[in-house]
Amino acid sequence: MHFTRRALPLVLAAGLFGAASAVSAADPEDTMIITLKDGEVRIALRPDLAPRHVEQIKALVREGAYDNVAFHRVIEGFMAQTGDVQFGDMEDGYTPGRAGTGGSDKGDLPAEFSDAPYVRGTVGMARAQNPHSANSQFFIMFAPAPSLEGQYTVVGNVESGMEFVDNIKRGNRAQNGVVSDPDRMISVRIAADGN
Repeated sequence: MHFTRRALPLVLAAGLFGAASAVSAADPEDTMIITLKDGEVRIALRPDLAPRHVEQIKALVREGAYDNVAFHRVIEGFMAQTGDVQFGDMEDGYTPGRAGTGGSDKGDLPAEFSDAPYVRGTVGMARAQNPHSANSQFFIMFAPAPSLEGQYTVVGNVESGMEFVDNIKRGNRAQNGVVSDPDRMISVRIAADGN
């Protein structure tokens, strides 16, 4: 099974809903804060697992690339995907038919797979069929998906605000989770940078 920029597979074991993994508070330099419509989500980034991916995410955050980007694909009981900085920006003309197919102007990244579990609150990188094609898109898990382990790069875990992730507008299951009039990341910042 492969996550693609266009579509992620629906891979769930029915009824498996675990708590967000326990993560100690991350250093402010490795804490990403996403402002959603209902509140802030703090994500402990994991440079120990995926240094190149985390470096690229932080660079995109600091450029403002993730601000106003849509959650273009959201599947109940699975995950919420965002980060298409090419076609998912709500201010620069969100493109529903194309959101989820783009990336950033930075290069694709070599896989940094680990044995970190995909549980509720895990943040992973979306990619095309090629395992070395992650770029800017990422997803936040609503529930465990063990089949993703060792197949997709884990870049972090939600430390707080998972209740706000739970409120993200869901997509149409018949259309593989594509969301019309989607929620968005209003702003994204690194904690070390302040407000």
